[in-house]
Amino acid sequence: MQHPITKNRVPFSVLDLVMVNTDGSPSQSMRNSLDLAQHVENWGYSRYWLAEHHNIKGIASAATSVLIGFIAGGTSKIKVGSGGIMLPNHSPLVVAEQFGTLECLYPGRIELGLGRAPGTDPLTAMALRRGNLEKSEDEFPTNLKELLDYFNPTRPDKKVRANPGEGLDIPVWLLGSSMFSARLAAELGLPFAFASHFAPTYLESAVNAYLENFQPSKYLKRPYVMAAVNIYAADSDKEAKRLFTSVQQMALGMIRRNHTLLQPPVDDMSNLWDSLEEYAVKERLKYSFVGDSCTVKKGLKTFLNRIHVDEIMAVSHIYDHVARLRSFEILASL
Repeated sequence: MQHPITKNRVPFSVLDLVMVNTDGSPSQSMRNSLDLAQHVENWGYSRYWLAEHHNIKGIASAATSVLIGFIAGGTSKIKVGSGGIMLPNHSPLVVAEQFGTLECLYPGRIELGLGRAPGTDPLTAMALRRGNLEKSEDEFPTNLKELLDYFNPTRPDKKVRANPGEGLDIPVWLLGSSMFSARLAAELGLPFAFASHFAPTYLESAVNAYLENFQPSKYLKRPYVMAAVNIYAADSDKEAKRLFTSVQQMALGMIRRNHTLLQPPVDDMSNLWDSLEEYAVKERLKYSFVGDSCTVKKGLKTFLNRIHVDEIMAVSHIYDHVARLRSFEILASL
């Protein structure tokens, strides 16, 4: 059966890392994020998520829960959440209290997406976790269940409580780029989001494993999959491809372990990478849909006909804010 690209059948959402441009600042990027959130809310997008990263030049979303409050406070109906909070970096109790607070302030609009990666380099992870680096990711399932329990209604035997947080209905998602979180999300009956915008390798196998092993729960009766993909839409294929070079430069910097501010687009990437680097960047950005409305629509249709995805989360690291708004406006029209 064909999978039509319509807002009724395939919801669109946004993942934002609050990228800082070479001629910008963190404060300007945060204001741009709020402006984008206000626009996509009016264009009918389902949710607006922010991602936790640390010690990465060019990414200003480290204090993720603070930014969630900023975005939620400047919008009125779009769901706002984390894509995600890296749970091994935090106490489950603190996360429950933070998101309980957000839910009290913006009831019915807050979502908690959780990951188990550090969102940074090993040295920074050590600083975040105060030396508990090796055990943190192994303890993710235990910490996740502890966190979920803090949101449960009170019990007489409960000695430690999240206040606020206890008894609140805060949707929890598991995020992943491998098989681990897919299987855990299926076991616990949680919605699952895959980071195919930068880690495409296991998308199909992870989605299939999640669907095949899903256990209905009080959180979710049927499996629900969201895939994050790169979308660069413009009024012409040529302009979209040019805008896309900013994220290609970012990916190249990650491969070289040289994180920089978001670079302006260029007309030609051939002088910036060698053939091996070009291959590596294109593999990393495999699930990218770049072009005018017809090209992007065709690409997304092919993607959705091949892989079972209930929702698309768009990632668009576009240098110019007006061009970024236009990209999301075009996507909303598909």
